[in-house]
Amino acid sequence: MRLKGKRVLVTAAAGIGRACAEAAVAEGAEVFATDIDLGTLSTLGGAELMTLDARDPVAIADVMARAEPDVLVNCAGVVHHGTILDATEEQWDAAFNLNVKSVFRTIRAALPGMLDRGAGSIVNIASVVSSITGAPNRAVYGATKGAVIGLTKQVARDFVTRGIRCNAVCPGTVDTPSLSERMRAQGDYESARAAFLARQPMARFASAAEVAHLVVYLASDESAFVTGQTHVIDGGWTG
Repeated sequence: MRLKGKRVLVTAAAGIGRACAEAAVAEGAEVFATDIDLGTLSTLGGAELMTLDARDPVAIADVMARAEPDVLVNCAGVVHHGTILDATEEQWDAAFNLNVKSVFRTIRAALPGMLDRGAGSIVNIASVVSSITGAPNRAVYGATKGAVIGLTKQVARDFVTRGIRCNAVCPGTVDTPSLSERMRAQGDYESARAAFLARQPMARFASAAEVAHLVVYLASDESAFVTGQTHVIDGGWTG
């Protein structure tokens, strides 16, 4: 029970976020699972479910006041498909609003309580498609996730002496409902799936549960000396 006694807040608790919430429940945490659509969480047991649009600072403040998290897991995000030439300024702004500013907002809202308690762990779901590597047709997405890594390192450095840890988890391709939707959106699901698999040396996708195991470690006191790091879990893609 590595998270017993801890209060864990997960944003966008579907896909990777759902696995993180389930793993935290299994490890004894009091879990607050949030999403813009609570219907996606209806079968998530053992957690308190709350509606949250991570783009809404007022809603974020209300959720933080209610949850008072010791651990914040930021999973909200959107994947834009295309090169920089395929992206409009509106799409760029929308992606940065959800992928980066949501993290900015939730951290700002969670930090005061963590600082008052003298402890806190923040885990941001970034990606290997970021400042680590590029991938075809991920110009906007890679830029946003690179920004998440930069913010992670800065928060870790600014609050390292005050009991706050902040780390980024950088998955490769993870088997989630959103991945399936993106592959279908390309028109030829099987060809799209084959292309995604081709970049994975293990010839398979990660499961969301595999990513959640790493998140639990970073949330727990087992990682008490770990902060400001980018933790790659990509099946050897960037190895």
